[in-house]
Order: sequence, then C-alpha cells, then structure tokens
Amino acid sequence: MTNTRIFGYADPLNPKAGENVDFMISVEGRHEVEAKLVRLVHGDQNPEGPGFIEEEVEVDLPHWLDVKRQYTQIGAFAQCDDPDGRLEGFESFTLFAHVYPTLAKTERQMIMGRWAIEGNRGYGLGIDPEGHVSLWLGDGKQVDQITTEISLVPYAWYFIAASFDSTTGQAALHVINCVNAWNSRISTVVPFEDDAWVEEVLRIKPADTGADAPFKLAAATAWNSQRGSYASFLFNGKLDRSGVYGRVLTRDEVAALASGGKPGEDKLIAYWDPTEGITPKGVGDVIADTGPHGLHLQGVNRPVRLMTGVNWRGADSFHMAPDTYGGVHFHDDALTDSKWEKTHSLTLPADLRSGVYALRLRAGEAEDHIPFIVRPRTPRARIAFLLPTFTYLAYANEHLSYEAPIAQAITGHTPIVTAEDLEFKKLEEFGLSTYDHHTDGAGCCYSSWRRPIISMRPKYRLPAMGFPWALPADLSLLWWLEHAGYDYDVLTDHDLHAEGVAALRPYKVVLNGTHPEYYSEQMMDGTEEYLREGGRVMYLGGNGYYWVTGTREDEPHCIEVRKLDAGSRAWQAEPGEGHLACTGERSGLWRSRGRAPQKIVGLGFTSEGMDSSESFERMPDSFHKRVSWIMEGIGDQESIGDFGLALGGAAGVELDRYDLVLGTPPHTMLLASSWGHSDNYPLVSEEVTYAFPGRGGTQDAQVRGDMIYFTTPNNGAVFAAGSIAWSQALPCHGGENNVGTIMRNVLNAFIKDGKLPGTQYTGDEKLWR
Repeated sequence: MTNTRIFGYADPLNPKAGENVDFMISVEGRHEVEAKLVRLVHGDQNPEGPGFIEEEVEVDLPHWLDVKRQYTQIGAFAQCDDPDGRLEGFESFTLFAHVYPTLAKTERQMIMGRWAIEGNRGYGLGIDPEGHVSLWLGDGKQVDQITTEISLVPYAWYFIAASFDSTTGQAALHVINCVNAWNSRISTVVPFEDDAWVEEVLRIKPADTGADAPFKLAAATAWNSQRGSYASFLFNGKLDRSGVYGRVLTRDEVAALASGGKPGEDKLIAYWDPTEGITPKGVGDVIADTGPHGLHLQGVNRPVRLMTGVNWRGADSFHMAPDTYGGVHFHDDALTDSKWEKTHSLTLPADLRSGVYALRLRAGEAEDHIPFIVRPRTPRARIAFLLPTFTYLAYANEHLSYEAPIAQAITGHTPIVTAEDLEFKKLEEFGLSTYDHHTDGAGCCYSSWRRPIISMRPKYRLPAMGFPWALPADLSLLWWLEHAGYDYDVLTDHDLHAEGVAALRPYKVVLNGTHPEYYSEQMMDGTEEYLREGGRVMYLGGNGYYWVTGTREDEPHCIEVRKLDAGSRAWQAEPGEGHLACTGERSGLWRSRGRAPQKIVGLGFTSEGMDSSESFERMPDSFHKRVSWIMEGIGDQESIGDFGLALGGAAGVELDRYDLVLGTPPHTMLLASSWGHSDNYPLVSEEVTYAFPGRGGTQDAQVRGDMIYFTTPNNGAVFAAGSIAWSQALPCHGGENNVGTIMRNVLNAFIKDGKLPGTQYTGDEKLWR
C-alpha cells in the first residue's frame, strides 16, 4: 500500500450541466494531486465483461490541485453559541437533565457543560468510565469533582441535577430514578438502588472557557495543534428536558423537576425542551430554549429526534402524544456532514453530456474517483436512466462485511477483503450506512453524501459478496445503453423526490437501476402519476420501492429511514420510534402502508441470496400475440440469461415476484420466471406469518424472479425483470446476448409514439387476463 491516502466528496451529488459542483478533498502524504474530469462508462473489472472504462473530459480544471489533510468530526452533540457568556461566570449554578445512558465507555461522557479538555478549564456534568455520575470543575491548574457511588443502569431513565455554590464551595449531586412501566428497557419490578443525594465541598472554582469551549450537550471540547478544536467525551444515549439555573436549587425544587414539573423563573438561565417545535411534519436540529434568553442549541451530526422521552407512556406515534417525545438520541459515531473545506469548485459546461462523472485524483500510486451525476440543463433524450441515489446513500460505507456475522449466512460465503477494504475499515471516520449499528447498538437511520463514500467508487464491490453493488452495478446498464447506441439522459432519485412527475414527463421511457430500494412518497407519487399519464417504465432491478424514506426539504444530502417490524432489516427501531424526524411520516415498508410495489410496477421483493444466480424460463403468457414481440429472437425453450457478472446469471441476488394479492395489475402478462434457486434464497420475512420449514428456493414456489409486462392508461406500459442481476448480465458476450435482445425489443417499442405493439389484438378477451 502507498503512504498517500486520497479521499473526497462532491456537493451536490446531482448537479445539472452548467451548474457548480464543489469538491472537498483530503490527502495524506502529498500537498498536491493530479486532477482530471472523467465520464464513467463501466466499473466492474470482471474479465467476462468489458472491464473498467472511463473517458477523460476536457474542462476548465487545473491539472494539479493543492490539497491538505482534512479532519472529520464524528459524533452527535448540540452546541450553544452564547455570545453574552450567560452560561459561565456563575456565582452559583445548577445543571439538570433527564438522562438515558446506552453505553459505558473507557472515557468520560459529557452530559452538559463548558469543559475544555486541553487546559482542564470550566465545568462538566457527565458519566465517568465506571458509570458514576460526576460534576467536575477545572480552574486551569487543578480539577476537582463530586461523584455518586451508584452506577447508572443502561437503557433506563434518570433525572440528574448538580449544583455548586462558589461562595462556600458546596457542591451537590442528585440522581433520581425515573423508570416507569413504559419508558425504559427494564420496568419497576427491578429493585433499583436508592436515589443518590451527595454533597461535598470542592476546593476550586471553574475558570471561564469563553470561545474556546462553547456550552455543549453530549460533548466536551478538545484541541490539538493539527486539527484545532473538536468535540470529545461524546455521550451515547438520550437526553430529554434539561437546563441551567444561576443559583442552587433546593431538594424540593429538584424533586419537582424530576417529576416533570415546569422550571421556575427565578434565575433560570436556559431550559431546553426538545418537544418544543415538534410539528406533524417532524422536527429539525435546533433544540429550543424556552427560557428567558433564547439560548437555543444547534444539533451537530443530526442527533436523532422524535424519540421517546422520560414521560413516554406507550404512544405508538409522536402524533398521539408529542409532549412524550422529548428524547434526543446522541451517538458517538454519528456523521451527517464532514464539513471539510472546499478544495475546488468546478463550473460544469452548459453542454456537458448527461451521465455519471468523477473527479479522478492521482498522486504516485494512489488514486481516487469522486463521483457525481450530471443531469442535462434541459431534457434532450427520449430515455431517462433513473439512478437510485437514495439506495446509494442507504448502503454508503456499510460495515456488514466486518461486523455482522449474519452477512456470511446471507451471502453463502466468507467476505472477500482487499487491502483497500482494510484501509477503509481502519480509518472509520466516514460514518455508517443505514445497515449498520451505532456503538451503543442502535440502528443508524441517517446517511449523507457530505462525506467520502467508499462504496460509491466505480470499481468498488461489497466485500461480503465480491461483485459490484449499487452505482458500480448500475454502470453495466449504462455501458449497455452506450453499446446498443441509445441516446439517454440520467436522472437521480433526488431529482424525482424534489420535482415529482415533472422530472419524468419529458421522457418517453424511464429505466430503473438495479436496486431502487429506498423511495419517498414524492417518488412513489411521481412514478405512479407518470404511468397513469402514459409514461413507460422499465423496472430492471430487485427489492424496489421498499423502504419509506425521506429528506428534509432544504437538506437533500441526508436521507432518513427507520426499520420497523417487517421486512428484511439489519435493525429494528425501538417501540414508538418509527416515524421520520425529517417528515413526520411513518417509516418501515411501503407495503405496510398500503403501497406494495406490485401496485406500481407489478413486482415486489420475494427473496435474496448470494451464492449463485440463475436464468429465466419462458412462461405461457410470453407466446400470446399481445406480448410475443418482446420475445422476438428468443427460442421457445431458450434459457434467458444463463450468464452474468453478478454470480453467473441474470436472475439472482435479490428477486421480485408477480402477486395479484399484493396489487399486480390483473391484466399483467407473466413472460418468464427464474428457476433452480438454492435454499440460500429464503422467502422474505414479511411473507412468513408462521415459522415452518420449507421456505427455501428448492421448496417454495414464491422464491423466484418474474419478468412481466402490462399496459397503463394513455398508451403507457411497464416492463419489469425482477432481479438485481438482470442488468449485470447485459455486458456479457460483448453485449450481444439474449438479455440484450429482450431489452432492445422493449426499448425500441417504448421510445416510439403512439400505441404499443399488441394493443390492436382483438382475439378472445379471456386471453387478456
């Protein structure tokens, strides 16, 4: 491995031609890198395909870019600017918060305060490595503290208050058990230790920290000479209503706050109430101060909102009882924005061809591609390739290959790990995917493009599987469109989400990518309306239109999804925490909300497996005069796609099936189905109401991929091949194969105006299904 490390990201991910795209780059071992804009054509280096293909593009871009090492702030916390210094310089004070710890650590965890680790200045209320609550003070030379003897129980609610009188040096620490029948992992039947009420005289007064260490929830301030100021002592867990007084509270006042009472106004400096600002459409990153000074806290790396709070009593939704959703979950490994400095801003030519591009960076033997997707300034083609960027983000930088034992069972083999994979894993500063767990075991619900995404590089393949996934897989379809001579534009999920049907209307036909799994309501509505108006869709993937996903209107870079109690899921949200903070809507499966994908594109998820892919076999409907044109050039008994870059076949990895019960249009024609799948392809969990043997590929007829066709109003239509592996079969045999033959037959018909072939048939109506 070279000692030079190059990483970067583009913002936005989906610029239009003629717009600017910014590049944030970090390089170790060099002060400059060679830069070139390239158009990505194919990524998979499998020798059975065309190999890696990129085309250099001449634009106004310096040949060399000045670069430096950039640092990423990992971890969620909230910070108050406090320009008037109201949160320091106290004669006396009381800090208080409702606290729900989720992970013991080998370092302190900050609950709240102004603490400068470098120099030991300020004050902090937090948890020590043994799980004890502690108030510590530092004057720049010495540190003194008061600590409880009892340790906090993880996943249980407490009220914590700490006070200090600088005149007498008297400090007090109060820890009160707030567990009820609903709000904690354990209930009231557990014999807790008595509440802690500790008093001591401390020797020092806290020194002011000023701008060096702003007031924070869930973090303290660290500093070093290379990266400057950053957050450390990060807290794992939830915090609910919290605040600061400029005096010492009495025991009765502390007990009243612990039981949910409103804080009195006498010398109240700040009172942060996370339920303030909750609307039916969700809540943002600002934790409101309802006290007299408006010292609002700004969330960093998006602390998770709409979480159950200390007073939760089992409401299934924040809509039912918003005042019980004051929990804000902080994680020490959260990341939604690396916040790197901009290295270079590139103005794209107005006439730049739509496609997938990358800024290629080289320094010695080191190389990186920073990808972005260019939409045309104005639509110019009849075909749109809709790249599933929501899915790219959902899987961004996944750690399943390293940390999830179940990954080997799913894929049927051990991970295939390279030196580059180990470098990525070793670094661990680029955040998680929505398939990963935070260090405290909670699932990760956010993912963002504002960070380097290793899994979105053109040559990348998931170590768990050893073949391309997401963007690198979708390049196989892009290569085939080029090879077959079709003109096309590219769009992204983000475009469809922002514009709805207006993004699709200019196109005669829209092609889905290999894995359009994550869909917002706007995307579902836009696709359905497009089809109803006469648009034509070629659904060329598996496990599509599956998870309810959202973004904030003004922050498209970050998606949110919560995995609920159905579906193939890497984690499951805690009770009551199934709604998206960014939109207020219930997450989980679209099927669970009455919009199974079968209702829009005719197919829906039925199985996954990664040991091998199989071929499709023609079904009787394929010989009907209405649809036989799709199979022109295909023999009656010919295996369709008994080859492919994804495990050797066109039907595999993840499969979708026709199902009238789930909403497949009743006139749909079943053209072909896959067969021969192993028992490593089990029926998906949402189909299993009772657990019993016989749900594998050799036993259950529902384990298959289906190929279908149906018409929609106004001369619209859907062709669907329900398999992630389908498009990755297209490049085989030089791109001349029977998968490509079917694609040409359908695409040539779909790009023409007027009625589709077969719609003039006037035979026996019973055959119209």
